[in-house]
Amino acid sequence: MEFIKLAEHASICIMRLSAIGDVCHAVSSVQAIQRHYPTAKITWIIGKLEYQLLKNLPNIEFVVFDKSQGWQAYKDLKQHLKNRHFDILLQMQLAFRANLAAFFIPAKIKLGFSKKRSKELHSLSVNKHISHEQGFHVLDGFRDFARAIGVADSKPQWHIPIEDQIKEWAEQQLPKEPYAVISPAASKAERDWLVEHYAAINDFCHTQGLKVIITGSASPREKTLANKITGYCQHQPINLVGKTNLQQLLLTLKEAQFVIAPDSGPAHMAVTQGTPVIGLYAHSNPRRTGPYLYPELVADAYSPLAEQTFGAAAEQLDWGLRLKGDDLMQAISLAQVEALVEKLVHSAS
Repeated sequence: MEFIKLAEHASICIMRLSAIGDVCHAVSSVQAIQRHYPTAKITWIIGKLEYQLLKNLPNIEFVVFDKSQGWQAYKDLKQHLKNRHFDILLQMQLAFRANLAAFFIPAKIKLGFSKKRSKELHSLSVNKHISHEQGFHVLDGFRDFARAIGVADSKPQWHIPIEDQIKEWAEQQLPKEPYAVISPAASKAERDWLVEHYAAINDFCHTQGLKVIITGSASPREKTLANKITGYCQHQPINLVGKTNLQQLLLTLKEAQFVIAPDSGPAHMAVTQGTPVIGLYAHSNPRRTGPYLYPELVADAYSPLAEQTFGAAAEQLDWGLRLKGDDLMQAISLAQVEALVEKLVHSAS
């Protein structure tokens, strides 16, 4: 596909509703588009939770799509965009919910992922496709959209403003001493690392002269997980699970020396702040969903497990292929993660 030429003052609609990690990836491409088309008007259709993180992005009109409202969310979207017409929709989500929402967005061009990656009626919701992908990572998939409208490649950058009141909160709540963050919960319990290992790595960070903060949402599962971890800890971490909003969490991650996390939103939030991330990966390919700027810090159990399961190197497996099993995260050893912590501590000294 040749570049799609847009007018200097083009109206661009972005469709990326969720999830936290994915909208973080998308921000770098959206802001690259803004730099290339500084006078373009950009409207972003986004999920309710994700909006709370990104609502302060400059020069973007956000339209919140609240999936909890069911069919009413689509009616609200249609009403909000009544009498509007966009030059292009960048349909950056494959989920059925987003594909259905795209039908209510009036745009001359609706650009979607390649036909190879299309699923859940994605091809029916767009009239043009990315011709081929130039990268394997989810973030590279968003860069393909920017390339398609003439934006030259550059190292991903993020500017997510943090409100002054959040900075005031940090002054009161975050330690003055250097600290690491453990964000233990993935989207599913089977993708969490072992409770005893999280506790042991907390204690190991303490031996390296670091305080530790545990972060997470207010969900019962994440609170229970944090309580189990702290129950095994010899040196008690600061438990902020359920005690931060997304902006407070973002600043907590920004000020950390590094973050330890499985494939999860906070891992990718930390990347936007330039904070190194030790990624814990067994179920998903870190080449696809790992901490984008820190591939060398991944404790990668996925690659050997994938080769053992399929008899092929991870690089040869299909995009999006996940491994299944309740015990896969046990393949990540405590020694692996301790070595990565030592690497970061020594590089900072």
